[in-house]
Amino acid sequence: MIAGPTAVGKTKISIELCRRLDGEILSADSMQIYKYMNIGSAKPTEAEQAGIPHHMMDVVDPAEAFSAADYKAAAEACLEEILSRGKLPIMVGGTGLYFDALLYDRDFSGSAGDGVLREAFEAIARAQGNEALHDMLKEKDAEAAARIHPNNVRRVVRALELIETTGSATPAFDQAPEPNPRYNFILLGLTDHRQALYERIDQRVDAMFEAGLVDEIIILKNLGLSDKFQSMQGIGYKEVFRYLDGLATLEETIALIKQSSRRYAKRQLTWFKRYPTLEWFEVDGLTDPDSVIDQIERAIRQKMSREG
Repeated sequence: MIAGPTAVGKTKISIELCRRLDGEILSADSMQIYKYMNIGSAKPTEAEQAGIPHHMMDVVDPAEAFSAADYKAAAEACLEEILSRGKLPIMVGGTGLYFDALLYDRDFSGSAGDGVLREAFEAIARAQGNEALHDMLKEKDAEAAARIHPNNVRRVVRALELIETTGSATPAFDQAPEPNPRYNFILLGLTDHRQALYERIDQRVDAMFEAGLVDEIIILKNLGLSDKFQSMQGIGYKEVFRYLDGLATLEETIALIKQSSRRYAKRQLTWFKRYPTLEWFEVDGLTDPDSVIDQIERAIRQKMSREG
């Protein structure tokens, strides 16, 4: 498993590792699962994929909802298929909830709660976005908010329900998750100096607009999608919808996407630092990616040899 914040260089590094280790990519990105959403999700192009098989990309219509439970079921089927061919699955992405789905035996089914409260909180998410609902939780219980990904609306809603009904979200998290016994994971993380990472984020956002992000979203809008759909809650998509609706200028939209992406990168790093066995690798501005790849390859081979 290779985790890391947006724009840190996961795609380039993981594809080269697949070449060296006879591996295949299992994407762990909650936006790249959707069809037709290529530019805004930074989905690797066919040329960038370089002939390496990629799984869990382009598998869901953007009009459909897709939960962590859905990901867990589909990703485990992919893992079994990859392993059956004697290949090494390399899970790559930045969606912490998807990593949790495979690392731990988590119950994503949810539990009963106050229906009126639940509908009220879900309405806020639909109207204002997942991050607005997550910010509400953060104001009420910062510790609970730090444990829940903003896109895991079900758990955010459940935590808010508990706060309203019991005064605390703690009961939702009082049991530590058990490791998933089905797989033997090697967990690695990519990180970089904050300024270097933020500069690459800004460059990526500029490149997305140059590549036609607005046109991509106009096409999605013409297909009947709006910013009320789960798929359109991703950074870049919801902001451009506001621009297309005349609620922001293009310059304001670009600046907001950059700001939101930097904040998201910070949340991703916070999420992945929760994993006690994760080994971090500094990419150092990607000035020498081969050196980083060499280090990661050695770490993987050493751990594989120790664990059989």
